[in-house]
Amino acid sequence: MKRDHEDSTSAGPAEVRLDVFLDVACLFPTRSQAAAACKGGKVDVNGHAASPHRMIRVGDALVITMASGRRTFVVRALSERHVPKAVARTLREETTPAPTPEQLEARRLERLLAPEGGDRGGRLSKRDRRERERFRGW
Repeated sequence: MKRDHEDSTSAGPAEVRLDVFLDVACLFPTRSQAAAACKGGKVDVNGHAASPHRMIRVGDALVITMASGRRTFVVRALSERHVPKAVARTLREETTPAPTPEQLEARRLERLLAPEGGDRGGRLSKRDRRERERFRGW
C-alpha cells in the first residue's frame, strides 16, 4: 500500500507549531534544534521574534539566522508529519536574495586567509603535532 504524500500537504492543517514546521521542512535536522534556535532569537516570523510554540500559517514570512547568514522563506504549505525531502522542499519557498559579487569575494578571501586546521578546534591530531614539531625543528 503506497501513501500519497501530496494529499497530506494539500489538505494539511490550517496551523502548525513553528518548531515542528522547521523540522518537517528540513530547515533544521531535529525539532529540538529548531526549538533551541527559536528560543535563542534566531527565528523571526513576519518581522517578530518567535517562540517554538508559535503557530504559523501558509503565507507567513520566516527569517532564520544561520551560520551562513540570514535566510528568508515564505511558508507555502503545512504538514505536521515528516514527508520525503522532495515534498518537504515544496512546503517553503526561499526568498533570500543572491549574494552580491562583493560578498562572494569577501567570503572567498576569508576562506583563503583563515588559518589551516582552525575549523576543527580542540587538540591537534598526532599527525599534525608531529608535523608541527618537524616544522619547528625538534
